[in-house]
Amino acid sequence: MTTCDATSKAIISLARGLRDLQRQAAQQYKPVVDSILRTRSRDIRHIEHTLDRLLDFCGHEPMLRMYKNLCRHYWDIDPAATADYVNAYREYWDSDAQEGQP
Repeated sequence: MTTCDATSKAIISLARGLRDLQRQAAQQYKPVVDSILRTRSRDIRHIEHTLDRLLDFCGHEPMLRMYKNLCRHYWDIDPAATADYVNAYREYWDSDAQEGQP
């Protein structure tokens, strides 16, 4: 096996591991987000803690949907804090924002 083959296999393995981790995170956080939304929770600490954890996985579409839904819910509770979470998403994940494009 050449070094290139070994490197390719290692990258593929890492990508699969990341995909599996993203799926696992989505499975674990879905009931948490669903509960916050269903109960119309106003527990700021719990909501912010959840948003902080979701942000790490917003490159995965199901997690991004949860993040957006939770931000919409949080907007009615604390618009300024929610704007900070939207900006954090843009800084971390939005390629247009990273490139300085509007």
